[in-house]
Amino acid sequence: MSTQVARPAAPARSGVATALGWLLTIGLNVVAPIVTYNFLTDSRGWEEFPALLLSGAWPVLDTVIHVIWRRKVDEFAVVTMVFLVITAVVGLVGDHSARTLLVKDSVVTGLFGVLCLATLLAKRPLMFYFGRKFATDGTARSTAWWNGLWQYEGFRTTMRRMTLVWGVAYVIEALVRVVLSYSVNTKTMVVISPIMVYAVLAALGVWTALYGKRSQAEGERREAEAKAKAQATAQAAPGAAREDRGEPAEAGRGGAPA
Repeated sequence: MSTQVARPAAPARSGVATALGWLLTIGLNVVAPIVTYNFLTDSRGWEEFPALLLSGAWPVLDTVIHVIWRRKVDEFAVVTMVFLVITAVVGLVGDHSARTLLVKDSVVTGLFGVLCLATLLAKRPLMFYFGRKFATDGTARSTAWWNGLWQYEGFRTTMRRMTLVWGVAYVIEALVRVVLSYSVNTKTMVVISPIMVYAVLAALGVWTALYGKRSQAEGERREAEAKAKAQATAQAAPGAAREDRGEPAEAGRGGAPA
């Protein structure tokens, strides 16, 4: 008789480690680059390209801190640095007109979508690593728990489906923004472009959270059904064995033969 091993529950998360991890991730990968870029371009009169390049130093610092703290390279920070390099390279290509810069921004998000889709061919898709970044506190215990979930088919399907949706969404978002960049005036597009970026990100974040909870609930339901089926089979086994031997089912329970 085959049995299904129950999926282990998430270990208790360290509040301090979780808080520090979130502060470092958001502060150095999101807040600091934006503040630095706006300060250099608005207050110091820097050109967009060098300001963007310097603001990219913060995610590099995040990676260094993470390597020193955890003694391992974080995939989330690596992806961030890769796209900073891509952004810098794309920024060097072509002229620096406002419309071209808008198109270049779209190209970067489109490349992220392509990367998501490409990792579907890899051993583990990109959302597996992003999920580990935000679903654990980075400690060895919680990381091992997350890595161990990969053995379950339902978990693998969820990570691959999330990666597929993110990839397709960002490819479509990039294509739409490129078309709009040439369809509406630049002043209007400067307003529309960031709204689209954050709207798509928010929509994907909400969908990911809801889909993750639904997938977890579905997995728990299947585990409960498998456990109940195994228990029913175990309880029915003694009676079936007696019937195979020609004994009445009531025997052994104090009942007299009819």
